[in-house]
Amino acid sequence: MSGRIARRFAALKSAGRAGFVTFVTAGDPDMETFERILAGLPGAGADLIEIGMPFSDPMADGPAIQAAGLRALKAGTKLRQVLAAVARFRAADAETPIVLMGYFNPIWKYGPAQFCKDAVLAGADGLIIVDIPPEEAGELTPHAKAAGLDIIRLTAPTTDEARLRVVLGDSGGFIYHVAIAGVTGTRSADAADVKILVDRFRHQTDLPIAVGFGIRTPEQAAAIARFADAAVVGSALVETVAKHLDETGAAKPGLAEAIHAQVRALAAGVRGARTA
Repeated sequence: MSGRIARRFAALKSAGRAGFVTFVTAGDPDMETFERILAGLPGAGADLIEIGMPFSDPMADGPAIQAAGLRALKAGTKLRQVLAAVARFRAADAETPIVLMGYFNPIWKYGPAQFCKDAVLAGADGLIIVDIPPEEAGELTPHAKAAGLDIIRLTAPTTDEARLRVVLGDSGGFIYHVAIAGVTGTRSADAADVKILVDRFRHQTDLPIAVGFGIRTPEQAAAIARFADAAVVGSALVETVAKHLDETGAAKPGLAEAIHAQVRALAAGVRGARTA
C-alpha cells in the first residue's frame, strides 16, 4: 500500500464506496485551459485522474477523444509539456493519483527508460498504454517497474480465463475493465452484464477493478459503482470541452467550470451508489 493508487483504493474501501475516475486529454483545447480543468478535478470529486497523452493515430479511441487529441496536437502539445503539467499539478496536490494513458509511439521516441523516470519525477503513478499487449511489453514494463510506475492492464467482454491470467501477470495499480467491445464513447453497456464479468475477474485478482467506456450520466456511473471499485468517465467530459469552444476552436469563458460542475454531478452519483 505504498503507492498513491494503492492508498487511494484502500481509503475508498475503508469508506465503503467506489471511486470516481475522470479522463481528460492533456492540452485540450490548450495547455492553460487544460491545467485549470486538471487543478479543479479533485475538489469536484475525482478520486483518480487519467490524463490522455495526445497521439496522431489513437486507434482505441472514439470520435470525441480522437478530436480532443487532434485539438491538443494542433495547440502544440508535446509529451514533455504533459509531464510538466503533471509536475505543476503535483506541486499543489500530493495525493490524488495520476495515470497517464496513451500509445507507445511517443514514449518510444522519447525513450522508454527516460520517460518512465521523468514521469515518476513529475508525479505520475501509473501507465495505461493501450497498444502494447503483455506479450510485447518488454520495451516498457521493466523500465516502468524500475521507476515505480504501475502498469495498468485492460480487460474486455472477450477476455477469457486463459487470457486473464496473461493480462494479470504484470499488472499493477488496478484493472481497467472495458465495458464494451469497440472504441470509447460510442455506446453504453448493460450494468448487469458488466457485473457478471467483474465478479468473475475478482476470483483471479486482488487488484481493484475500475470500469470504463460508455458511462456518461450520474445514473450510469452509480449503477457501475454499486459493484465495481471505480467508475471511469472520459468521452462525456471531452464532449463538454468541445461544446465550449468558439468557431476558432478556442475555449469559451466558463469551460473549466462546466467540466467541474459535470464532475460534481457524476461524483455524487458514484458516492451515493451504495447508500441509495
